[in-house]
Amino acid sequence: MAAVDLAVGKNAQTHTRRKSVLKKVWHYRALIILALPGIIMLFINNYLPMFGIFLAFKDLNYTEGIWGSKWVGFKNFEFLFASNDAWKIIKHTLLYNVAFLVINTVLAVLLAILLNEVKNRVLSKVFQSTAILPNFVSMVIVGYLVFGFLNPELGFVNKSILEPMGKETVAWYASPEYWPYILTIVNTWKSVGYAAIVYLAAIIGIDQEYYEAAKIDGAGKWRQMTAITIPLITPVIIILTLLAIGRIFSADFGLFYQATMASSMLKETTEVIDTYVYNALLVTGDTGLASSAGLLQSVVGFVLVISVNFIVRKFSKENALF
Repeated sequence: MAAVDLAVGKNAQTHTRRKSVLKKVWHYRALIILALPGIIMLFINNYLPMFGIFLAFKDLNYTEGIWGSKWVGFKNFEFLFASNDAWKIIKHTLLYNVAFLVINTVLAVLLAILLNEVKNRVLSKVFQSTAILPNFVSMVIVGYLVFGFLNPELGFVNKSILEPMGKETVAWYASPEYWPYILTIVNTWKSVGYAAIVYLAAIIGIDQEYYEAAKIDGAGKWRQMTAITIPLITPVIIILTLLAIGRIFSADFGLFYQATMASSMLKETTEVIDTYVYNALLVTGDTGLASSAGLLQSVVGFVLVISVNFIVRKFSKENALF
């Protein structure tokens, strides 16, 4: 009898809970309808393609389809490590991303602080727009801009800088030793502005009373920056850093393919996982290879985000992402 009463009580609680959920859904129906297009787009762009994970473990045969194709297990992953240059390619990917992360974070924070010091509203908007504009420029266009500077015969650097100085011109697209610096400069120019605007928004949200108290105590700009601004925007820095760490095993394909004009002579220092897989895909047409590379990058990124967030949580629980 007690068991029956308990079951009846549980059913009543479930019915009440379901009724409460439906009531909340009806109450917020307008907001849910507004959010629906975004939710649908998120599902289509981010979740629906996840069914392609199966391709990483199959030898895709287009006549038989995904489900009818032969299951090959981890064979597709072996190709990524079959090349003698596999570890060099992985090293390039990691080192470039670490360099981009450190340099861009430091410069973005400094740029945000400088933008915050511009008190004229018109100038402030002009500077902000100028800073963020490169982020919206297509990497194809960026590739041709770089080519305009580095063209061996008519490029700005050779014709307007090196030749007038009496220096020997450089065949940039045949000199791999220069490209770690060139790619870092291009990435910084394109990415720093966007991150700086995010940090600027965080800085603007800081209560001005902190700065007023610091001025009364005789603190200069440097002291205000190190004691107030940077500590208070640290949570935002950590969040953006964690998100960047999630992509540390993935390279910006446009940067490494378009900016270098896909020059095979630069592969010694510019070959990364994404360009390696793309070139292999052009030769072999193996879709499973591309899928396995994408899955590996996602899994490594996920593990890194979880690990770094765990470390952050150990030292500062409130600054952790989750």
